[in-house]
Amino acid sequence: MPRLFARLATLALAPLAIALAPTSSAQLPDAPSALLATALPHNFPTPSASDSPLFTASEPYSSSVTDATLEANPGLDPYRDAQAQQTSTGSATAPPDKPRRQVTTDTGTQPHRILGLMPNYRSVSAGTIPPPPTFKQNFKVATRQAFDYSSFVFLGITTASAYWQGSHPSLNTWHGGDAVFWAYLWRGFLDKADGNYQAAWLLPTILHEDTRYYAMGHGSKWKRLGYAMTRVAVARTYNGHPTPNLAGLGGKVGSQFVSRTYYPPGSESFGVLATKFSYSCARDMGFTVFREFYPDIAIHILHRNP
Repeated sequence: MPRLFARLATLALAPLAIALAPTSSAQLPDAPSALLATALPHNFPTPSASDSPLFTASEPYSSSVTDATLEANPGLDPYRDAQAQQTSTGSATAPPDKPRRQVTTDTGTQPHRILGLMPNYRSVSAGTIPPPPTFKQNFKVATRQAFDYSSFVFLGITTASAYWQGSHPSLNTWHGGDAVFWAYLWRGFLDKADGNYQAAWLLPTILHEDTRYYAMGHGSKWKRLGYAMTRVAVARTYNGHPTPNLAGLGGKVGSQFVSRTYYPPGSESFGVLATKFSYSCARDMGFTVFREFYPDIAIHILHRNP
């Protein structure tokens, strides 16, 4: 009887044992991805962990903070630490410093223009020995001096001064009426243009004199002052030797005699011509002194290159 009950229990539990028995790997899948690959169509893409945005970093960064540091300081921000490290080491993201303009200390440098306005083509920097000027070069320099835009500015100033002072009384009665400003202006332009061509082109070429101003640039200020003032009467030969400035002074005298052809007879007496000659020499002397000391003014006062 007991054996009968044992056999019946074995037969009843056999289906359950078969259902609970483990199957081979060929019959049941051992991973969820394999189960999806079996259940879904063959051409359906199988997702992987690398394709999911949950496993990718939202913002790449580079930091010196390690995992041990984060465990010891849970409130530490690695992004802030990385930014502070880049700032302290001067990273490439920091704006570069602007280059500073270098101001020269050489007071012997002569610019082509003084203050960007006054022409200075007939000046030579200290220590420079250029070749002798040619006929064509002298002509170009004289033309630039005569027709430069700044020359008309100074022409207006000197003409206004002569007009208000009545420097040429005979012009006031010329043609029976008072002289207008234009009568002084065009005559003043001819005076300056003729003087430039004679003193900077014609006579220097004939006499082989270099009438350019050779700046001293260094040394005592009184010595430089005396040197600049005497250059009105002293020039150089083409060989570099000092010589009387016959071309420069002769050009001033020649322009005064030429001016007698377009001024009224009574306004060009010897006294008037001598006064004009003296004013012309004084202007050249003052401008020469200013040319000598302008680099000092530009460097030490204006804090700019000459």
